[in-house]
Amino acid sequence: MINNALSAGLQGVQSSVAGMEGAARKIARAGIDGPQGSSAASSTLAEPLIDLKLYKRSVEASAQVVKTADETLGTLLDIMA
Repeated sequence: MINNALSAGLQGVQSSVAGMEGAARKIARAGIDGPQGSSAASSTLAEPLIDLKLYKRSVEASAQVVKTADETLGTLLDIMA
């Protein structure tokens, strides 16, 4: 069970980091490709900025899963020792 939780947490971190990288690329491209100083540039940036924040929260949640599984494993090892 703990192994499954660790795997799920790590997979969540990895997929969220990949999503953050994609959102960061969109933000960087918007600065190059989009018209600067216009409302079109702001609307082009809005979605990837929101995505970046959501992926950040996802990384934090997945990291908490890993931390909890690690603490649980440590407690079980202490009990069995």
